[in-house]
Amino acid sequence: MNTLASPAQLRASFLRWALFTVPLILLIGFAAGQLGGPDTPWFAALEKPAIYPPPVTFGIVWSVLFVTIGLALAMVASAWGAVGRGIALIAFAIHFVVTQGWTLVFFGLQDMFAGLMILGFGVASLLIALAFIARVRRSAALLLLPYLAWLCFASALNYQFIVANPDGGPHGGSGSATRVEL
Repeated sequence: MNTLASPAQLRASFLRWALFTVPLILLIGFAAGQLGGPDTPWFAALEKPAIYPPPVTFGIVWSVLFVTIGLALAMVASAWGAVGRGIALIAFAIHFVVTQGWTLVFFGLQDMFAGLMILGFGVASLLIALAFIARVRRSAALLLLPYLAWLCFASALNYQFIVANPDGGPHGGSGSATRVEL
């Protein structure tokens, strides 16, 4: 026998992992969303960039992306014995947890510049994680490409918010300066 597991065993392993990773990713995303959101007077008062999509878009896109992220992680996690499996999962976990902090920073702390820095880290760390993931399961890396595209769009959108609101918004958040006269 030259195989370690039958195709049925591999499918069962993927299914078990998917039943864990998809709800986990959805839960982390939901929890991050509870730390801040666009339903604040500060955000409502911001000048919206031309590339800002209808608000309903975000919930739909993130839900689909979270499911595909969970499936991609299940593909990697079920690759028992694959070289680099552990580092791929760790690299993605670090990326994902840090990137989920964007909601708190942008909406909760009202710091658009720090939010942009988190997204910059998110894009860079996802590229690194994708390199590791592709070594384990190329199809999992391909499944994460829409997520990479959305992070790039989110970065451009965050930057456009900074350009459109150089004073940081109505409460003088990021980008504002305090003038002190003696």
